[in-house]
Amino acid sequence: MNQINEFKDSKGEIDKDGIKKIIPYQEPFLFIDKVLSLSNNRIVAIKDITGDEDLFKGHFVDFPIMPGALTVEGMGQAATLLARSNILNHYEKDVLAFKLKEVKFMAPIIPPAQLRFEIDLIAQDERGAILQGKAFIKEDLVAEALLMLAIVNKAEFRAKYAK
Repeated sequence: MNQINEFKDSKGEIDKDGIKKIIPYQEPFLFIDKVLSLSNNRIVAIKDITGDEDLFKGHFVDFPIMPGALTVEGMGQAATLLARSNILNHYEKDVLAFKLKEVKFMAPIIPPAQLRFEIDLIAQDERGAILQGKAFIKEDLVAEALLMLAIVNKAEFRAKYAK
């Protein structure tokens, strides 16, 4: 692993401040609160859903449910962190969603709940990564997806699409 090990505490966990230094996300669009474990081919991360988040004011009115797209976003953020842990000089790269396949939602996520993302790396090279993502509440599988990420040169990508 590269520079990411420096953000692990004595238990091998990474807190929210460390996560923000690794992946380019901030509140209100950060969907990982803590990394419980990280190896070269697996990450386990959590997101505490309180029900007080602004998104629940409108999804659904009077019956809050975590949007499926945001559940997949949390899986994607955990997958991004895992992919970055295998890239030397990962700060010079952007890791982007490329393709989602076999996305399934088994049960609604009703706050309050602790969402646990378990992401397994299937393959990775300098151009991208393929990962299997699962989301759980306690031991119940609530969502899963096959995620494909693109790995691009940050400076070139941002220069190409900057306005």
